[in-house]
Amino acid sequence: MKFVSYKTEDIVHLGLFINGHIYNLNSCDKLLPDNMNEFLQGGEVLMERAKKVDAQIKDGSLEAKEEIFYEILAPVPNPTSCRDGYAFRQHVAAARRNRKVDMIPQFDEYPIFYFTNHNAIQGTGEIECMPDHFEKLDFELELAIVIGKKGRNIKAADADEYIAGYMVMNDMSARTLQMEEMLLNLGPAKGKDFATVIGPWLVTPDELEPYKVSAKDGHVGNAYNLKMTCRVNGIEVSKGNAADMDWTFAEIIERCAYGVDILPGDVIGSGTVGTGCFLELNGTGLLHDPNYQVQWLQPGDVVEMEITGLGALTNTITKVDTDFSILALKK
Repeated sequence: MKFVSYKTEDIVHLGLFINGHIYNLNSCDKLLPDNMNEFLQGGEVLMERAKKVDAQIKDGSLEAKEEIFYEILAPVPNPTSCRDGYAFRQHVAAARRNRKVDMIPQFDEYPIFYFTNHNAIQGTGEIECMPDHFEKLDFELELAIVIGKKGRNIKAADADEYIAGYMVMNDMSARTLQMEEMLLNLGPAKGKDFATVIGPWLVTPDELEPYKVSAKDGHVGNAYNLKMTCRVNGIEVSKGNAADMDWTFAEIIERCAYGVDILPGDVIGSGTVGTGCFLELNGTGLLHDPNYQVQWLQPGDVVEMEITGLGALTNTITKVDTDFSILALKK
């Protein structure tokens, strides 16, 4: 199934995306909530009811009215939290090589994540950025999951059962802000907190079964052969594959849930795929050619990310009309 959150006349709804059309779930079954957060709280019981509606629409036994006028939102417009992982060794190794430092051995010992701003989640459409964000504004091509049921102290072998679905994720990054604050060893905050983009819909794990592959040696959990690409203004700038994740989502969940509850509606990103951002691409380019022309996102740029089975997430970058700068406030 593919779930969408969408808006009509300033009211947010929950629907199924089927063959290019959106059908309101609550209209099809009054026992199903009309928003994603309440739906996820209902766990497997509501998921089974939705699966029945999805099957009936597809086989024609349920005459459902499709939505005509709507605005697509992030599939989970108000997640309970948002974490981002660091699962692709290729990206980490390339970024460190470009900074002329050795690969950090701890990467292979345990998966890590950081919390980002769950109130800055956005979906398809315009992304408004402040002037300081355009000081090396970057995309990050990622895969993301949404947690579908509450859990704590979950073992990796059981963790895939907690995944409600998968989405494309663009972890927008303001690199100048990020790099100056990380000098103080607290991790990214202002460089990351203005926009995290997810969508275009939430795809249930059963739809990815045809793409399932083995996890990497020594790792536990589901892995998928999903091509990942990013285009900026129609030009492909990044490509990778979800199968290259070294740490699986199951292993990341195991660490996230140690001694703490994970909740329905929690979003967890994979971290950047290899070649999946301008920071890495620029660094690699300059390493081989000092005259390499670096690139960062500019106002008006159109960023399109696509992952096999998960659809395409498209955003237009816009600039807020202001001269307010926190970079200019530095002492």
